[in-house]
Amino acid sequence: MKKSLWLMLVAVLSCSLALSACSGGKNAGSGDGNGGTGAAAGSGTGSGQDTKPVDITFFAPQGKAPLEDNDYTKLVEKKFNVNIKWDLAPADALTDRRQLLLASGDYPEVFLEGKFTNTDLLTYGMQGVFIPLNDLIDKYAPNIKAMMAKKPYFKDAMTAPDGNIYGIPRLNECYHCTFSQKYWINKDWLDKLGLKVPTTTDELYTVLKAFKTKDPNGNGKADEIPLTGAPNKYVWNGNIDAFLMNAFIYNDNDKYLTVSGGKVDFAANKPQWKEGLAYMHKLYKEGLIDPASFTQNDQALGQLGNREGDEIVGSVTTALVSYLVNVYDDTITRHKHWVIVPPLKGPEGVQLAGESQGISEFEFAITNKASEAQQIAAIKIADYAFSEEGALYSEYGPEQGIGWNLAGPNEKNIEGKPAKYTFENLKPQDPNAVINNSWSLLGPKDLSKEFRDLFAASQDPLSSKGYERRLADATKQYEPYGPKEVYPTGVYIRPEDADMAAQLTTSIKDYVQSNMAQFIIGDKDIDKDWDAYVKGFDGLNLAKYIQIYQDAIQK
Repeated sequence: MKKSLWLMLVAVLSCSLALSACSGGKNAGSGDGNGGTGAAAGSGTGSGQDTKPVDITFFAPQGKAPLEDNDYTKLVEKKFNVNIKWDLAPADALTDRRQLLLASGDYPEVFLEGKFTNTDLLTYGMQGVFIPLNDLIDKYAPNIKAMMAKKPYFKDAMTAPDGNIYGIPRLNECYHCTFSQKYWINKDWLDKLGLKVPTTTDELYTVLKAFKTKDPNGNGKADEIPLTGAPNKYVWNGNIDAFLMNAFIYNDNDKYLTVSGGKVDFAANKPQWKEGLAYMHKLYKEGLIDPASFTQNDQALGQLGNREGDEIVGSVTTALVSYLVNVYDDTITRHKHWVIVPPLKGPEGVQLAGESQGISEFEFAITNKASEAQQIAAIKIADYAFSEEGALYSEYGPEQGIGWNLAGPNEKNIEGKPAKYTFENLKPQDPNAVINNSWSLLGPKDLSKEFRDLFAASQDPLSSKGYERRLADATKQYEPYGPKEVYPTGVYIRPEDADMAAQLTTSIKDYVQSNMAQFIIGDKDIDKDWDAYVKGFDGLNLAKYIQIYQDAIQK
């Protein structure tokens, strides 16, 4: 349970704003596409290209264009001498369709995109539905094998308690996703009022009070909203407690688990949690928190921040300031005076940053329906996407000038170092055309920080193309405040505990969140109703909940 050295990841699935880049040789088309590891992962199925192609069925989500006509599909079919048949499901019904297939027994040879948890993998692995991939990786997947050695957490995430590997995730390292429970403030208003970026909860109270009472937008109206947010289901870490509670006690904004010395505990019933709620209630009672923070969606938040005329928002809790203000149009400058607020120090000296760590979702699995030839072909296709060439082509397409280009001599990456690839000077495309040249975010592949860092990025963090740099710079101010130990995002829940874990996790999270809103708004009295709230966890079997998650990390 030592804090991971690999703080650059998250299992997100949804980090669509992060730039992608890739690493390797002199140009994208050079070599065998296997990172110099030889022919095993880059040449057919091992029986020569003049043999009959291997038919193989992949399960995947349905996109806007047919995958059988996709340029990358055609590339891997030719490269590995396969004929891919597609079993597709609507993206929003992918999990349901996957489960129906597995329950019926009529499932394909390969799940290319399955959204499996590691508990799913272990369950189906122990049933014999998913085959162990250890030997296949050892013999036919040198790029995956090298990545496992390079990034131990990647190997740990894939390895089940029985020692087998039943699935392969997409390695998607997003630095700013790691510390995403952020808080942004209107520096223009601070400057007008002669205030500094707050560093403590007391200073934040003073700032928000000034925002409300001293007319920082200068229109003579009391129309300022000192602090706004939105439910996490609409806006990534938009709930106000995601940031504020970490000045009182660690809040992971998910399962409310803490870890100390390897021992798992629960945060949301502790006296420090009560103090955090009392602080937020004070802010709310004095009109410093927007009541809409508990109900509004991302569109409503954007309308607040981007409204014409006088600016009315003073601060916002969210991972991405782009939820509030437009950062993608260089003719719009409002976003430029929004700055990050580092973690605040609370009254007892607590100063923490919410941290996400681990891999929680797995895309790829091979079933017991696959023949030996199909198994070898499938693992080679997965392995190719962990080479530089394969990652580049899989994510952006095989044709230079369409989805990617070689960087110019003066282009720099997000770290200010020479870039290898760029999104600049691409061939003009019909804006109404559906691009069907890559698998994009489909299937396992290398989207590591090393891959991303070889793409050019604007060196101006306030430009429309420098937003990723801005997020990275903001994250650097949070990294020193990560907890010494954090419960990993993805763990293998014991199969016998899986159903119970799902039920308890849902009921306990709902209980915490509904009561939190009531305490903050004042529908419940923090002094009179706190003991009853804590007692309520007994009926939710909190002790079992903690034990399940303790067992999951027990070695």
